[in-house]
Amino acid sequence: MPGSFKNHCVIISGALGDIGRSIVKAFVLRGANVALGDVKENDEAQAFLASLNLLNPEVKVLYDRVDVRDPALVKQWVERATEELGTLDIIIPNAATVTIKGIMNISPTEWSNELKVNLDGAFYLSRFASEKLLQGKVSGRLVFVGSWAAETVHQNLPTYSVSKAALRMLSKSLALELAPNDILVNEIAPGYVDAGLSKQVLDGNESAKLKAIEKVPVKRIMHPDEVASSVLWLCDFDNKHMTGSTLLMDGGLSLLS
Repeated sequence: MPGSFKNHCVIISGALGDIGRSIVKAFVLRGANVALGDVKENDEAQAFLASLNLLNPEVKVLYDRVDVRDPALVKQWVERATEELGTLDIIIPNAATVTIKGIMNISPTEWSNELKVNLDGAFYLSRFASEKLLQGKVSGRLVFVGSWAAETVHQNLPTYSVSKAALRMLSKSLALELAPNDILVNEIAPGYVDAGLSKQVLDGNESAKLKAIEKVPVKRIMHPDEVASSVLWLCDFDNKHMTGSTLLMDGGLSLLS
C-alpha cells in the first residue's frame, strides 16, 4: 500500500457511488486534497463531505454536481477544482452507468446515453485534466476504472461491455501519448464488486449472492475498499514505469472463459 499523498490533488468522477466513495476516503486518509464530481444534488453530498473532514481535517475536499456527458461542464469543473485545490495531478475517471438489456431490446437512446457516460465522460475528464498537467509540465497519474466485462462477453450487458472495451483502448492510447511527460496512465478492471448495481441485485437475494460467490474461483466477492487500494497503488508516484497496463482483479473469473 502506498504511503502519503500529501500535497497531491485528486479529481474523481462518480465520486458518490460505492466505489467512488471508497477511493475518495482512501486518498483523504493519506492526505490528498480531492475534487469530487457526481450527478447527485449538493445536499446529498454534504453528509459524505462532513465525514471526510472528520476523517482528515487537514485536507481540502470540494464537491461539484457535474454531468460528465457535457464537455463544457467537465471543463468548468476541472477549471474550478484547479483554482480551489491546485494542480490536479491524480485523475480518476470513474463515472459509469449500466443498462441490463440485450442488443435487440436496448433503445438507441439507452445505448447512446450509456456510451456518453462511460466512454465520452471518461475522455472529457482525462483530456481536460491531463491538458492542465501538460501546460504546467507536471507529472501525473491517471487511472481509469474499467471492468473485466471489457474482454468477457456477458448476456444483457452489451453497451456496458462495449464502453469498457473502448475505455481500455482509450487508456492505452493516452498512455502512449502522455508517457514522455511522466503522466502514467493505467486501468483497473474489477470483477464482481459488492457495490452499485451488483449490490442492489444481490442484497436481499441470498440465493443469487451464493451463486455469484460460487462462480468466482476465489469464492468471494470483492469489497469496494479493495478496488480503492489497487487504484492508490497505481497512483503511487514511486511507480515510474507501469503505464498502458490493465490491472485485472476479478478473482479468476476471466480464467473460466
